[in-house]
Amino acid sequence: MRFHQFQDTGLRYFLEVARGGSLAEASQQLHVSTSAISRQIAALEEAVGMPLFERHPRGMVLNAAGEILATHARRAQLDAERALGEIRSLQGLRSGRVRVAATEAFANEFLPSLMAEFRLGHEGIVFELNACPHSTVSNAVRHGDADIGLKFSRAPERDIRVEFRRPAPVLALVPTAHPLARARTLTLARMSGYPIALPAPQTMVREMIEVACSRQQLLIEPVLTTNSMAALHSFVVRHGGIAVSGEISVRHLVLAGLIKAIPITDPSLDLRDLEVQTLEGRTLPHAAAAFLDFLREHLESLWPAKT
Repeated sequence: MRFHQFQDTGLRYFLEVARGGSLAEASQQLHVSTSAISRQIAALEEAVGMPLFERHPRGMVLNAAGEILATHARRAQLDAERALGEIRSLQGLRSGRVRVAATEAFANEFLPSLMAEFRLGHEGIVFELNACPHSTVSNAVRHGDADIGLKFSRAPERDIRVEFRRPAPVLALVPTAHPLARARTLTLARMSGYPIALPAPQTMVREMIEVACSRQQLLIEPVLTTNSMAALHSFVVRHGGIAVSGEISVRHLVLAGLIKAIPITDPSLDLRDLEVQTLEGRTLPHAAAAFLDFLREHLESLWPAKT
C-alpha cells in the first residue's frame, strides 16, 4: 500500500478521529459507519508502518507519530482551502469565508460590530464566529477550525503566531450612581465591602482574583457567580452591584454612560494580554488576511503601542 492513496478519505477520517477522540464521534460528524472509519485508520497505519493512536476504553488519543501526521495533514487541508480562496480572490474581495474563534468578551459586542463594519465594503465576505472558553481558542486556531483567534492570554502557546498583543488589566465595573463611581482607582479590599458579581471558577479573571485575594488573606463572597459576561454587565447596569471585566467587552456600556470602568491596583490583576492569534507558518486565505489587517488596525487605534 502506498501512502498517497490515503491523502483524501483516509486523512480526512484520521483528522476527524483525532479531533473527536473516538470512532463514534467521528462517525457522527462524517455520517460514515464506524467500521468504515476503522478500516481507513487501519490502512493508514499500515501505510505509514506504525500505530497513530493510543487506544483506550473511552477513546483514541494521538501518539507521537499521530501528532506529526496530524500537524502536516491539517496544514495540507488549510493550504488547499487557501488556494481555492486565492483563485476566488482573482475577482477581488467579492467572496470568501473568515472563521474566528474568540472568548465571550470579544464575541458579544466587539467582533460582531467590527464584522458588520468590514462587510460594508465587502458584502461577499461571510463570517463564522465561535464563542468559546479562553482555553480552547488557541486549539481552534492550531487545529485549523479557525483562521483567527482573539483571547486573553498569560503564557506563550505552541504553534501560535501572535499578530497583535497589548496588556489587558482587569477593571472594576461600577454603576454610575454607586458610592465608588467617583474613585480613580480601586482595590479588591475596598470593593469587598459592597455586593459583587464574579465570573465562574476556572475562568481566567476569577483565577486572577482568587490569587490576589489569597495573597492578601481577603475573603470575597460574590452575590452572583456566572459564566456569562453579558449577565455580569447586566447586573451592574441594573444596579445589582459591582463586577469585574476587561475594558474591551464593556467599552460600549462605558461610552453610553451606563457604567464606570475603574482600574484595580492590586498586584497580579494586570498580568494578562489581549492577543490576536493565527497558526504559525500558515498563509491565511485572502479574505481572512484582509480581515486580520482590518482587525489589527482597529485594535491599534484603540491601544497604540507605547514608545
